[in-house]
Amino acid sequence: MVPSDSARGSVLDAPTLVLNRSWIPIHVTIVRRAIGMLFRGTALVVDPLSLTVMDFATWLRDPTDSTRRSIRTTSRWVAVPEVVQLCDYDRVPSFEAPFTRSSLLRRDDHRCQYCGVRPPQSQLTVDHVVPRSRGGRTNWENCVVACIRCNARKGDRPPSTAGLRLQRSPRAPRWAPHLQVRPAEWPGSWSQFLGSRRVSGAATGTR
Repeated sequence: MVPSDSARGSVLDAPTLVLNRSWIPIHVTIVRRAIGMLFRGTALVVDPLSLTVMDFATWLRDPTDSTRRSIRTTSRWVAVPEVVQLCDYDRVPSFEAPFTRSSLLRRDDHRCQYCGVRPPQSQLTVDHVVPRSRGGRTNWENCVVACIRCNARKGDRPPSTAGLRLQRSPRAPRWAPHLQVRPAEWPGSWSQFLGSRRVSGAATGTR
């Protein structure tokens, strides 16, 4: 069955992981741009199961796995390129996660670090574990995402005094901000290149 225009557009806008020539993740693009890279010969498709690489012509002839998302060409269905490898680029971007509200939300997976709920983003606040009035700093190790209710309950006190307990110790994230996709949204095929960060990193902030 041919997908609707909206479904086709959704697939073409899905994320594709980009590896450098040394198989190191350096970027995330979208499927439609990845296909353009394949067509121009600047990248190869990486099969997530066998880890073999294919050029554009081979990718078009490759049998479609029914368990994977596919797109329709003029003559057949082909699997969506979830991972591609650049043919010539072998450098690694030297990005560090900036300490911002949006980065903090990503590190804590948009969840309150006291009660674990995941309300709308407008209902989440940035809380200083050690209050600033008590010398607490504004950094990765002392700030967490908290819902309005827990933040109000904690007030200007340490968590233990307010009867609250952190679900995990805050720390600087190790994920690369240039990936621009939350770990919870990573396709399973990326785990071979990004380790267990999709499972544990999103919850622990140890990416």
